[in-house]
Formats: sequence, structure tokens, C-alpha cells
Amino acid sequence: MTIDHMALYTQDLERMRLFYETYFDGKANTMYQNPKTGLQTYFISFAEGARLELMTRPAMEACERSRLWTGWAHLAFKAGTRENVDALTERLRTDGYEVTGDPRVTGDGYYESCVLDPDGNMIEITA
Repeated sequence: MTIDHMALYTQDLERMRLFYETYFDGKANTMYQNPKTGLQTYFISFAEGARLELMTRPAMEACERSRLWTGWAHLAFKAGTRENVDALTERLRTDGYEVTGDPRVTGDGYYESCVLDPDGNMIEITA
């Protein structure tokens, strides 16, 4: 069995689409809109078949959450090399995104950095 896709709600669909296309080489499909519910979605496709569904609805509610809440903890992208991790991390920092963990070797042996997407979701960039 394989995971088909992950889905993420956002209040700013276009901003999130641009983020994942710009920094992680995602390719968006044509936006789907349900005329009855107002749901709008993009499927963002990545290398090797991975997909992320970005969704929004008219009645979205903002909520406060901590980094240690129950639910998905992060989404990880493999950049391929340590140099790619370093370069993408610096590009995101320069472009104003919050880097919450500078590139390093973690206890489980990954070379990674951590950044927040525009909605504050944790993204790991691994070698």
C-alpha cells in the first residue's frame, strides 16, 4: 500500500500554492472549485508521485496551536545533498521565511533544516 496524498487546509490558497511550487518544485493542477460548498483545491505534484492537496473553504477558522499539538508534525522534502539543504535553507531565510532549525545532523542521522511554510506548518529539508 502507498500513500496517495496528504491534504492541508489554508486560508490563502494561492500563497501556499506559490510557496510549494517556488521552493519545492511542485506542479499544481488546475484549481478545482465545488460550487455548492465553496471548497477550492489544488493538487501539488512532486517528484516520484508524491502529492499535496491544498484546500480552502469560505468558512475557514484561524486557530492557535503549539508546536507540540496532536496531529501531523511536519512534512519532509529530500533535497538530495547537504549543499542543497544549505542553499534552500538560506534562500528561504533570505526570502523572509522563519528557519526554526539550522542545517545539522540530527540524532537519527539525518542532515536537515526546519522552516515554516506561510501558514506556520513545519517543513523539514533533508539531504
